[in-house]
Amino acid sequence: MITASRSDNSGLDYGTMPVALPGFEGINRYWDTQNDIYAAKIKPGEYYVSTHGEMISTVLGSCVSACIRDTGLGLGGMNHFMLPTDSRYSSSAWADTPVSTATRYGNVAMERLINVILASGGSRENFEIKIFGGAKVLDIDSDVGNENINFILAYLKMEGHKVQTHDVGGVCPRKVNFYPSSGRVRVKKLHNLHNTTLVEREKRYVRELQDMPVSGEVDIF
Repeated sequence: MITASRSDNSGLDYGTMPVALPGFEGINRYWDTQNDIYAAKIKPGEYYVSTHGEMISTVLGSCVSACIRDTGLGLGGMNHFMLPTDSRYSSSAWADTPVSTATRYGNVAMERLINVILASGGSRENFEIKIFGGAKVLDIDSDVGNENINFILAYLKMEGHKVQTHDVGGVCPRKVNFYPSSGRVRVKKLHNLHNTTLVEREKRYVRELQDMPVSGEVDIF
């Protein structure tokens, strides 16, 4: 657990980094100088829940993220999943960790995120849910992004949850910054990429999804 104070080369003291909830110590957490806030950056297959007002950030191509918070307590989190479902994973079949092969699937990522929020004191009645991503980044026949969108909308409807707002689909990747304490979300459409890294990673992602066994891991963004 990280408890040491943080500072940059200017000598300014940013105070103490909030202690992560159990199991989240391995998530990339840092002081975001641009937004003046402690932040957690999640990659595909990861999720993070904050009870200390941190910002949670990710970059989405065809993947989808759900931002869920308890409006009364100001705690919440965000996931980042790659594919809709895999029936081989159930609540008893995947490791109790925010970084696993199973959490790249939407059904597992949603269940895990919600369960951690509830275990931290949240209530379903107070949920505020916003969803993002699902872009068709590549000009190919397959549309994983649309499948992810259809899954998340159907999942939330089945669970009796309403979506307050969403920004999904299209052809542009998105950078998403989520502030669980206030519910604010800042979305930046990446219309002009300065390099081909994101597109090449999305192509590699599609190839690996076709060829890779379930036991493997994919690093996209």
